[in-house]
Formats: sequence, structure tokens, C-alpha cells
Amino acid sequence: MDTTSQTLRNTSPTANPSSKKSLEVADIVVLVLYFLFVLGVGLWSMWRTKRNTVQGYFLAGKDMVWWPVGASLFASNVGSGHFIGLAGSGAASGIAVTAYEWNGLFCVLVLAWLFLPIYISAGVTTMPEYLQKRFGGKRIQIYLAILYLFIYIFTKISVDMYAGALFIQQALQWDLYVAVTGLLVITAIYTVAGGLAAVIYTDTLQTVIMIIGALILMVYGFIKIGGYDVLQEKYFAAIPSSHTGNSTCGIPREDAFHIFRDPVNSDLPWPGVLVGMTIPSLWYWCTDQVIVQRSLSAKNLSHAKGGSLLAAYMKVFPLFIMVLPGMISRVLFTDEVACAEPEKCKAICGNPSGCSDIAYPKMVIELLPTGLRGLMMSVMIAALMSSLTSIFNSASTIFTMDLWRNIRPRSTEWELMIVGRVFVLLLVVVSILWIPLVQASQGGQLFIYIQSISSYLQPPVAVVFIAGCFWKRTNEKGAFWGLTIGLAVGVIRMVLDFIYPSPLCNQADTRPGVVKYIHYLYLSMILAFLVLIVVVAVSLWTEPPSTEMVSRLTWFTRWDKGDGGPVATTSNITNEKQNSTFATTDPSDGTGSSSIDEVSCTVRLKKAILWLCGMEKRSEGEEEQCPVPLQSPDILLYERPVVSHILNINLILCTSVGIFLWGYFG
Repeated sequence: MDTTSQTLRNTSPTANPSSKKSLEVADIVVLVLYFLFVLGVGLWSMWRTKRNTVQGYFLAGKDMVWWPVGASLFASNVGSGHFIGLAGSGAASGIAVTAYEWNGLFCVLVLAWLFLPIYISAGVTTMPEYLQKRFGGKRIQIYLAILYLFIYIFTKISVDMYAGALFIQQALQWDLYVAVTGLLVITAIYTVAGGLAAVIYTDTLQTVIMIIGALILMVYGFIKIGGYDVLQEKYFAAIPSSHTGNSTCGIPREDAFHIFRDPVNSDLPWPGVLVGMTIPSLWYWCTDQVIVQRSLSAKNLSHAKGGSLLAAYMKVFPLFIMVLPGMISRVLFTDEVACAEPEKCKAICGNPSGCSDIAYPKMVIELLPTGLRGLMMSVMIAALMSSLTSIFNSASTIFTMDLWRNIRPRSTEWELMIVGRVFVLLLVVVSILWIPLVQASQGGQLFIYIQSISSYLQPPVAVVFIAGCFWKRTNEKGAFWGLTIGLAVGVIRMVLDFIYPSPLCNQADTRPGVVKYIHYLYLSMILAFLVLIVVVAVSLWTEPPSTEMVSRLTWFTRWDKGDGGPVATTSNITNEKQNSTFATTDPSDGTGSSSIDEVSCTVRLKKAILWLCGMEKRSEGEEEQCPVPLQSPDILLYERPVVSHILNINLILCTSVGIFLWGYFG
């Protein structure tokens, strides 16, 4: 290690063990109380809901009201990766990264007002299932199911695990992978046991904790620095003391307090922000299983719209509770957070690409007093758990309903419940293996890594969904070839990004022109345009879809009467088969499998384990009442006029707030 690095380590609070704050007894007490509280809410939700049916486990029995739906939408979106990533990008380059959050403000409203009525009318459980019903065949459904699982691993699970572990690493000095393992044991068991209902109710609790804790930290930060005006002044002076003046490394951007930036040379060009960013954002908020599954769990469309409005209002917060605290952290801890030379960054945070991602945990550990530090640890763990449990539940839904049922069409409900839970554990292992690539990608800015991968994989899917939902002429061949060509181009660019990573500071940029000059947001626009051309051209050159492929499956046909009842779906089929399924799995009739019979006759400990997993057998009285028939989509779509007017007024108000924020900070 060179002398300069050693000097920096000796003078920085992170490096000097004597000045490094750690959790004290009061902090540990707060953490323990938090876990007990969450455990209580989880047990209550497990007792309250039916977890031993597919609809009960994967859609929370379609019985959720607007406020837990909205809280779960926000908590599922805002994981620990957001706290770490948004604060890190704010520390590195300013407020422009907020555009992703305020873009989502509009897109979550588009979900409720435009996409969700179609999904409810179609009566689907998963997004690949919708495409299978809309276009027919199996290849698009299987294609999308596999792609969704890859996206979850690349941009969600591994990122959140890394971010949460990074926070614990800063607070407790644990090994990164030890921290990851500990977190996963809690979240995986929680998801396996509780199903979607437990996830949504605990998300509601954790949303409250996240916002309160983050607001407290924001207030402490602004008091410490002297206010917003002082931040604007001091941020531009936050240059590492080791900076020699011979390069721009470590120097804040001149446009740090603007969202709209130069279209050619900036890190987030404004045409890409307005258009290229919107396309993957529409995929995330309107077609991603994690988000849509929460909305589909609502009692009806009105409650789903209310949940989306609540989530949209809360999307105003990230600038103030995540991005600006990251910028404050750069001012307060400049040498560590803003380090730019690989050797020094490696010595400070272990990542030669940069240390901006330690901005938020650095604020928590160094700035907050005892007790509040424990609260913020709870906030970060809440963010991690709420995000991971949501993703685990949705990923197991896709694998079970879209892949496993195609492999074993005659699988029983008992088998589906087991497969869904076991798949969660497999997903965890694969995600851990991906963490080293996450750590090394995109110059140490975690949030930029997430968005770049999203821009390569998500636009083709978004265009196919938009075409399928709003253009009746779209057919299976057009959708399939649009997906195939678009994803081929996106994957090639993603691979090139890993082969030719962004050069470290003071290194020459020798990347190929297609990587060096085409920003990932511009590539998102190119991909979307390319896929749209392919979908339209192939659909027009081939036969139109049949009436069955359109009725109740597009915006213009969502009120079609069809056969007078809900369209047959995977969940309907499963419910229709429940009587025969439970006859085979219920040991009381003597015809069930020997393994199930053995389980039902074992000691109470095994019965308790089955109850914990939500797989206990029904009593005879309950069995007669199952299956519970699904409500007609027309009933779910109906909105009372007074409620509809209130929701539409709030839609206009929320949209106006979003437009004002874009204009003010643009």
C-alpha cells in the first residue's frame, strides 16, 4: 500500500478504529424491538389469511384494501438498493437520479388507470400468463417467465442483498457474505411461511418505519450542514483533499442541482431522461410481476387505484430522504465518499471503482445518536426485507404458475405450494453468486448499474405489452419476433458492458464506439423503436388474432361479455381442480398419497411446521366450502360514481404535483 493511501486511512474516520462508531446497547434494543414488532405483524397476517390455496398464497385472497396495497407498492419498489444507490448517485453526481423516482410517480398511475382494468378483465395471476392468453401458444409465456426471473436476479435480488449487506458491513464490520447469509435466512423463511398477505402487511409497517427514520436522518443532516442553501454552496467545494488538480476526478458536476442535463456529454442526457427512461419505467410499474401482483390483490379496481395514488404521493419523498442526504454525506465526509483514485477507494471501502455507495450508511453511523442509529438500522433492514420478500414471492409465483405447470400440467395444489417455496431457496443461491459482478459494475454507483441493465432487457417487453394491450391487431408472431430481436440486441449490449467496463478515473477510454458513445438511455429508445417496427410489420404481414385472443384482453374489449363469465385462467383452473386435488391429498379418505398420509399422522411438531408453511390440511367443514369462486371481472371493475370522482380528482392533483417538481428542479 502506498504512503498516500496509508495517510488517508489514518486521517479518515472510516479507517481509524478508534473513531469508528458502532452500534451500542440501545441500538441493539431498538433492533430487537423492531424484529419482534415485525414478527408480531407477520404472525397476525399469517393467522388472518388463507395460505393453503394458490389464490391465498400468491394473491392474498384478493382481499386487500387500498392503504396496504399502496404501502406495499412503495416498499416493494424502495428497497435497501434505493437508499444505498440513490444516495450514492446523489453524492457522485447530484439530483438528476431523482428523475427515475418522479418518472415512476406517473407510471404507477398509468398502471391503475390504463393497464390494471385489462389485467382484471382477463382474470390473470401472472404477467406471462396474460401474454399467453393474449397471443396463444406457450413460447411467449415461457420466454417471458425465464426473462423475468433473470431480471429479478440481475437487477433486484442480488442488488438489494449487496446494498443491505454493505450497510451492515459499515455498521458492524461484518464480512459482506456473512451479512448476506444472515439477511437471507430471515427473508427466505419469512416469504416461504407467509405468502403475499404476510408480505403486504409487513410492507405496510416497514413503509412507516422507513419514511419516519429517513426523515429523521434528513433533518439531522440539514441541521448539521446548515440548510439547503448551504448544501448548494458547499457541495461544489466537496473535493477530496488528495486531489492534485490535474484531472476532473472527484470534482462535483456543475449541473449537480439540475435534472435536465446536456444531451451529448452528460451522465443523464435530458432526451434519454424524458423518453428512454420512461420505457423501462413503464415495464417496471405496469408489467412487472412484483408490482402488478400487489395491485391484483386489491378487492377491486377502486382500491387498486387508491393504492397507486398513495404510492405515487410517496414517490415525492426519495429526493428529500435519499438523494439530498447522499449529497450532504459528500460534504461532511468528502475524503471517503468522494474518493476518485482506485488505490485510495480500495483502502477506504474495498471497491476501486468508487466509494459513493457508502454515503448513506456513513451518515447513519457517524451522524445519528445512540438509539436513532438503531432505528435507522431497522429502516435499512426493513427496506431490504420488504423488497426481497416481495421479489421472492413474485418470482416463485412466476416459476410455479408459468413454468412448473407447463412441465407438470397435472400437478396438484400441494405440489405447487411446495415447488413455489423450494424455488425461493434456489433463487437465493443464484443471486449470491451474482453479487461480485454487481459490486464491480458501473463505477461503483449501484443505482446506475440497476438502470443500465434495465435499459437493455426491459424495453422489448414493455413495447410488446403496450402493443398487446392497446392494439387489437397485434398477434403472436409479431410479439414473439419483436421480443426475440429486441432482447438479442439488448443482451449483446449488456455483455459488451461487462466485457468493456467504464474506465476508472485517469484511465483512457478504449471501449468500442457502440458502448462509449451510445448512452444506455438512448439505447432504450433505439430498442423500443426497433421492437415496435418489428411487432407492427410482422403483425400486419401475418394473420390477425382470433376473437378469443382479443375478447376481454385489450383496453377496447375489456367489457366484452364473451361467455358471460370470467375468462379461464390458471388460477380459475386451479380453483376448479381443488376438490379433486384435496381429495387426493386429504388422508382422511384413504385414497391420498402415502407421503401426505404419513405427514398428517405425524407428531405435533411436524403439524406445526406444516402450519408455519401454510400447508396444513383443511378440516372437513372447511373442505366443503372450498373452492371459493372468483368474483366476476365485471364486479371487480365496477366503480361507484362518488369514489370514481374522488380518485380522478386525486389523479389530477398528484399529476400536477409531479409536473411542478419536474419544472422546479429541472
